[in-house]
Amino acid sequence: QVQLVESGGGLVQRGDSLRLSCATPPRTVMWYTMGWFRQAPGKEREFVAAISRSGPTTYNADFVRGRFTISKDNAKSTVYLQINSLEPEDTATYYCAAAQPGSPSKEASSYENWGQGTQVTVSS
Repeated sequence: QVQLVESGGGLVQRGDSLRLSCATPPRTVMWYTMGWFRQAPGKEREFVAAISRSGPTTYNADFVRGRFTISKDNAKSTVYLQINSLEPEDTATYYCAAAQPGSPSKEASSYENWGQGTQVTVSS
């Protein structure tokens, strides 16, 4: 079991930016595929972005529209999700997840380890 700890959420206004962080044990991001998911109240959890251990990324094209960027710092063993031009529709709990090495997956079932989430609330 890999412990993942998200941070960086908060209450922001439309158009603001946030950078979410996911702290992991040493060398985790050098081995696992890392992903971000989100879940809004009353809705199912949905994929946001993922990055493989070697660097390739994939995004949910339905809403990312260039506003989200996933990245990682191997030295800090941390994964980031930069969100720009936040919209009220981005309001959700954002979760970090880790999957066994492979191509970045959009399927939540591929991820074995999950953090507790960080809340992002965007006011209009």
